[in-house]
Amino acid sequence: MDHSRPLWEFHVLDFPTSEAAAAVAIRMHHSLGDGVSLISLLMACTRSAADPSRLPALPPSSSGAGRPALSAGVLAIAAWVWSLVVLAWNTLVDVVRFVATSWFLRDSRTPFMGTEGVEFRRKRFLNCTLSLDDVKFVKNAMKCTVNDVLIGVTSAALSRYYFRKTTSSDDTSGSGTKAQKNIRLRSAMLVNIRKTPGLHTLAEMMDSSKDNAVKWGNQIGYIVLPFHIAMHDDPLEYIRLGKKTADRKKRSLEAVFTYWSGNLVVKLLGIKAAAALCYGMFTNTTMSFSSLAGPAEKVEFYGHPIVYIATSVYGHPHALTVHFQSYMNIMKLVLAVDDEQFPDSHQLLDDFAESLRLVRQAASEKS
Repeated sequence: MDHSRPLWEFHVLDFPTSEAAAAVAIRMHHSLGDGVSLISLLMACTRSAADPSRLPALPPSSSGAGRPALSAGVLAIAAWVWSLVVLAWNTLVDVVRFVATSWFLRDSRTPFMGTEGVEFRRKRFLNCTLSLDDVKFVKNAMKCTVNDVLIGVTSAALSRYYFRKTTSSDDTSGSGTKAQKNIRLRSAMLVNIRKTPGLHTLAEMMDSSKDNAVKWGNQIGYIVLPFHIAMHDDPLEYIRLGKKTADRKKRSLEAVFTYWSGNLVVKLLGIKAAAALCYGMFTNTTMSFSSLAGPAEKVEFYGHPIVYIATSVYGHPHALTVHFQSYMNIMKLVLAVDDEQFPDSHQLLDDFAESLRLVRQAASEKS
């Protein structure tokens, strides 16, 4: 982007597509804010389609369990103390792995791994619409979260693509599949660590005459999230493993550590040292993965109804970025791929849709 001008662009594509009468493409530099703050800011500029006088409703946020009261009993307090021990240990392990990844611990070579200079090559953006109701059905059937389902579906889709690209057609013994179960394929996942302000607070930020605590910028940490690559007869096995992976990461302060240590490195060693560590983490992992929650109801942007929201990012050294964005009862999947490395990128997109269909079918049969 041209740094002599404001680091944002607003493009109106005034022609019909298969989904909408027109489209708006907003391009913003990541230095302006992280995904959570920018999507929240966009939502603060919209209004409910059912009642244009009010801000849109967002999905309720979950709150973690706090310290038990003294009246809860010895066992409850002991369990809480043990959870702190587990939290400290998991954080230590994750920090060591993160530092090792930034320096030398590299993922296995797979069709998803970017090559040198991938951040400078052309990216192709693809999207498809998935059913949020299907995702929630699997969530309820497996007693997990929406993010657990998305991680599992992503593992299933990557596995389908991987084995189609790497397994020879005459390999029917299954031994080739089994040998690949332990490949290292991880994503760099950005995690918001700030308390998300309410939409009313963000809406007030639009008024320059008012002053509040909401600030621009990035308050995100990184976690290294592993994905399971294997072929399973039971599609729900991907969800079980996804839940196991997500639960393990929830019992760690890896994201908080990476955020504060990054700030410390900038202050002590300068921005170039921090950028080198960040670049090493990206180049030694395979892909980027993220998900954002959007409005739970239909919204309007200055009188224009919004049909869908599709968000993504580019400019980092990954050949594949997977992003999920919820809105109303749909889940928008956006892939940003290296055009040279993924000439069959639409096939990868179809693998996600097919994986969710198989998982939804298996969950229905289980119920």
